[in-house]
Amino acid sequence: MLILDPVGDLLTRIRNGQKAKKPSVSAPASKEREAVLRVLVSEGYISNYTKVKNQRGFDELQVKLKYVNGHGSIRSITRVSKPGRRVYSSVRDLVPVCNGLGINILSTPRGVMSDVEARKAFVGGEVICKVF
Repeated sequence: MLILDPVGDLLTRIRNGQKAKKPSVSAPASKEREAVLRVLVSEGYISNYTKVKNQRGFDELQVKLKYVNGHGSIRSITRVSKPGRRVYSSVRDLVPVCNGLGINILSTPRGVMSDVEARKAFVGGEVICKVF
C-alpha cells in the first residue's frame, strides 16, 4: 500500500485507535514518525512506543495509547502542514494551541520539537500538527 503522507497516516491511526478505545496501534516505522512520537511521549499524550519487526521482516512502531478516566488523553490531533501545502512559522508567529493547553509539533533545523521547546531554543520551522 502506498502512503503519500506518512505522518498524516500515523496521526489518523492514533485518532482512530483512541476512538475505538484500543490499548495500542501499529504503524510502519520511519525516522519522521519516530520523532513525532518522541515529542508525544515527552509531552505526556501517549504512554510509550516501541520499534518491532512484523511478520514480513519490516520495522513497525507499536504505540501504547494513554487514557485518563476512560477518555483518551488526546482530544484533538490534526495535521497542519500537508504534502500539498506546507505551513512554516517563525518563532514570533507561533500561536499557542487552546491558550497553552495543547501543543504544536514543529520540524526545525534542530530537529522535531514542541512549540514550547522551539520558543526556548528561539527557532521556527514547519508546523507538522496540533495536539490538544
